[in-house]
Amino acid sequence: MPKLKTNSSAKKRFKLTGTGKIKRKHAFKNHILTKKETKQKRNLRYMSIVDKADVPNIKRLLNL
Repeated sequence: MPKLKTNSSAKKRFKLTGTGKIKRKHAFKNHILTKKETKQKRNLRYMSIVDKADVPNIKRLLNL
């Protein structure tokens, strides 16, 4: 049986926590930031947990 390759884009976008949850970065924080409110940009700074409906797909991409 050949080894399975990890999806390169998923490898860069997601991190695993110690308890096995998957962390992700918020969208809409890359460009065109001048028209966004300071509060919105501040709330987009931190990592977030992936929704449980998406976890199986991401785990498949990461070969977990």
